[in-house]
Amino acid sequence: VIEGLTRAGHQALALGARQEAVGYFRKALLLSRDTVSPWLHRACAFNLGAAYVESGKPKKALKFLLQSQPSEKESGEHLGDHYFNARAAQEGLQDFSKALECFGKATGHDGTSQAGGRAATHMQMGCCYLGMREPARASRCFVAAAQTYMAAESPEAAAVALSRASGSMLQSRRFQPAEIAGVLAQCRSLCETIPDPALRGKLYNDIGLGYSQLHIFSLAAESFEQALGLCGGELEQDRHQEAAVLQNLGAAHNALRSFGTALGWHRRAAVLHSTLGNRRAQGQCFVNLAYACSQLGNHEAAAENYLHALQAFRDSGDMQGQWQACEGLGTACFHLGDPQKAIRHYQETL
Repeated sequence: VIEGLTRAGHQALALGARQEAVGYFRKALLLSRDTVSPWLHRACAFNLGAAYVESGKPKKALKFLLQSQPSEKESGEHLGDHYFNARAAQEGLQDFSKALECFGKATGHDGTSQAGGRAATHMQMGCCYLGMREPARASRCFVAAAQTYMAAESPEAAAVALSRASGSMLQSRRFQPAEIAGVLAQCRSLCETIPDPALRGKLYNDIGLGYSQLHIFSLAAESFEQALGLCGGELEQDRHQEAAVLQNLGAAHNALRSFGTALGWHRRAAVLHSTLGNRRAQGQCFVNLAYACSQLGNHEAAAENYLHALQAFRDSGDMQGQWQACEGLGTACFHLGDPQKAIRHYQETL
């Protein structure tokens, strides 16, 4: 039971569900108190403390990280990781340079000589470099983590690390597109071996976004379609994910100039965003839908959807979106033979 709760907690952290992870690790820690293994209790305390660190609650984290402290004669699996996380909790995750100094000491610890410990340390170093706004260095840490996770036969963790690596590489703008595409391809290949559909769907969506930034829209669309096939849970966060994937899929087909196909995705995304109360996102779906209509020569439908977009952006207070919708309306009105109305809408963008 403890092993299952621990596995579920790590999975929740990979999906960004930090509160859910805390719940799993807390249950595991409570159960560990009934066991005769002090090492197991310390490991559970460490996991809970690390989850609180991830959740931005350093004071709570420190309480449990100190419980995971082994005796001087022991060198448990988590000793090196504990050294960093306890210090990170004390620093409140704000002083990244000091945190990195702790990482240097943690990586030299016997406890992190195992592959899992080294990989976790690389991941945490990558997060620190991102906090210091050094995405190039962060990406190298994430790649190193992925390689170590693969050596440890942990494809799920390796795929998450590669996804973080590709995002950091795109952010840094110091890497060639072919190099980033290679990381995305490797991540996509690993996704096929991941049994958890929620994690696989999230990763496919992230991969699609990466390909979109590289303007490789055919692979982006394929990735979004794979992500969509894994959506459909009953939880609200699942529906938000589905709406985002639908929106991304429609945008990818716009970029591929397959506008007829894009219309269906845009409409589905707009309806789902409306159900969820995401007016700003719904406005962007209307803009994408209007653009597809205009490219198909249906300027009346384009104008109607730009109007819907304008109202959605007004409701959400998105000034940039309002400007975008007004510009589109002006173009649609011009094509409909109403230059005066077109000028009025263009003037609203000034």
